[in-house]
Amino acid sequence: MIQHDNHSRPSLFAPLLVTFLAIVATTSFSHQAFGEGFRILDQSASATAQGGAFAAQADDPSAVHYNPAAITELPGLQMTVGTLLVNGAIEFRPFSGSAIEGDFGGTFANPPPSSFFVSAKLGDLGWPSFDSLTLGLGVYSPFGNITRYPRTSGLAPILTKAASPILDVIPTVAFRANPMLALGTGLDIYTFSDAFGEGHVEIQQTAADLARAGFPFAPDDDIELNGRDTALGYHAGLLWTPLRNEREQPLVNVALVYRSRATLNLTGQFLNKSRGFALGAKADLDLPQVVTAGLAVWPIRDTRREWKLEIDVDYADWTSFDHLDVTLSNGAVLPNPRNWQSSYVVMAGTEYKFISPALLPSWDVSIRGGYVFADSPVPERTFKPDVPDSNSHSYSAGIGFLCQRGGTFLGAVPCGTGQEGFGVAAIGIDVAYQGIFYQSRGISNNQDPRVHGVWDTTIHVVSVNLRMNFDASRSF
Repeated sequence: MIQHDNHSRPSLFAPLLVTFLAIVATTSFSHQAFGEGFRILDQSASATAQGGAFAAQADDPSAVHYNPAAITELPGLQMTVGTLLVNGAIEFRPFSGSAIEGDFGGTFANPPPSSFFVSAKLGDLGWPSFDSLTLGLGVYSPFGNITRYPRTSGLAPILTKAASPILDVIPTVAFRANPMLALGTGLDIYTFSDAFGEGHVEIQQTAADLARAGFPFAPDDDIELNGRDTALGYHAGLLWTPLRNEREQPLVNVALVYRSRATLNLTGQFLNKSRGFALGAKADLDLPQVVTAGLAVWPIRDTRREWKLEIDVDYADWTSFDHLDVTLSNGAVLPNPRNWQSSYVVMAGTEYKFISPALLPSWDVSIRGGYVFADSPVPERTFKPDVPDSNSHSYSAGIGFLCQRGGTFLGAVPCGTGQEGFGVAAIGIDVAYQGIFYQSRGISNNQDPRVHGVWDTTIHVVSVNLRMNFDASRSF
């Protein structure tokens, strides 16, 4: 192992700092699709291809999100940046009247929703006294959605657009207690930024209902409600490895992850954009606590091949999301009952990896597949067009390529830099497709008869991630 003095240590993190600042300056992190409720389940192409069943493994730094304890399995310094191409449609067929088509902000979300994760094992970066510690950081959107309906449709007095580009910044630390047990924890800093989407939660509609309620508006005036805040939550994870092979690689992993509830005390404006009218507005947005349990097994894991299977079960306590009432600065209250229920998600995934195959001796090639069943937390009584949710089935597939020393990425970039000490150890790309198919949902017992009818939603997601691994523990 190459030893580093104190003067060399800052240089180890310079590429991390530069890359992070470049990503923050150029990339949008607001997600334009929802999973279960408005929770985002897709945070990396590798995980998406495996149905999001990723809590009990650590193939890349997106483990910062899926299970903070798992980043102890990642050597050196690793980072990944990913983006999604999201396409989908909402079809509402009222029991009487013409069908209404909605979407998720356009043909594709633009700018594309993205994420950034990094992990750093301190012992490999010149701090042998902290060999048991691994640090992580993520910037992404675990919650958020955008839905749109035509301004001329019968839904316009209820909704023409809803968006919630919630950004989460998660500093994380993980500790390897012994070869069998790792623990991790960190903060969830939920916030908004003008650089990402509209920079606030936003609901738009026409003023017909408000005019009937006594507001001095015309029925076709454009109304907007918005708000923003910063709130703090936390997460913690455990990774237990009862069985390893002769090379100390896990053969069985058991995971448990907890994410706390958080409340965004949104403060913003109630606007009539057609008349220049504005009032202050406040509302509380409660994000649920989530518990995830996972089991990963490797029936095959040797120097040539790896076959991995994982199943995760996810429980979200949405009962805290009981309303989104808006209090205006003139004392009026706009009621918005929700009364969501607890829900669960079952995720199953597999990966078959070819290590240095004959045709690509400097590469690892991974074939992946997955399935997700998501239970909807949205009751029929308070179903609303902003989250036209129902039980869903998702099917995914993907492929990953990891280029290591001796190979060239895209035929031009060396995958191992060959420089002494800190350098690029590997470059990888992961691609996944996921189809999310929501069960047709008939609504006939809602507080608002205008949403009575049959709702159908389909989402198509293409996920792409670029990964870079750095290793300071040896020369190349």
